[in-house]
Amino acid sequence: MDHETMNSKTNADRAKKIKLFLMDVDGVLTDGKMYYLPGRGREMVEVKAFHSLDGIGLRLLNQFGILTGVITGRESPGTEERARGLGMSYAYQGFLSKLEPLRRILAATGLAPENVAYMGDDWTDIPVLRAAGLACAPGNALPEVKKASHLVTRKEGGLGAVREACDFLLKSQGHWGRVMECVETAHWPPIKQPALHIVRASGIRGRK
Repeated sequence: MDHETMNSKTNADRAKKIKLFLMDVDGVLTDGKMYYLPGRGREMVEVKAFHSLDGIGLRLLNQFGILTGVITGRESPGTEERARGLGMSYAYQGFLSKLEPLRRILAATGLAPENVAYMGDDWTDIPVLRAAGLACAPGNALPEVKKASHLVTRKEGGLGAVREACDFLLKSQGHWGRVMECVETAHWPPIKQPALHIVRASGIRGRK
């Protein structure tokens, strides 16, 4: 599909139906770089860096009733901690084939694909992008991913791309006035803490 602009009326119409925003992690919530630091003994620990701009956007979605979650090809305690801190509902990790997690989430929520927005940057994201009601890609996503997306952000992954998508959803659904009230009054509703449904491809499941 040919991607459209952030201000496209067609994209705004799609965004009005969104009740769940799912996304990849590496290259979307992060810039895709992987850092390894010494852990206990000789063990090396993978460390991820997340952008605070994206965090504020995801917290706002949480406060206005839009569920969020991640579907990622890598398993990481850092991803779980970030998801928990932002009030996400789903953290599927270790899934390079991402359609099955999407199907499970749709079955659990009763939502239709048109109610789901998804943001991805690599080839493994394309099947979910094609299934989602609003397909989003960071500005530095692979060309094939951009082609499969409705909305391509100006910002790159890990540098505010998710925030752009969050703001677009909030504006399209008529929440922007309330967001600005929060800015002016410095009164922010407390973040909701739904149970985080954790599924790891390694076979370890959790709900925290």
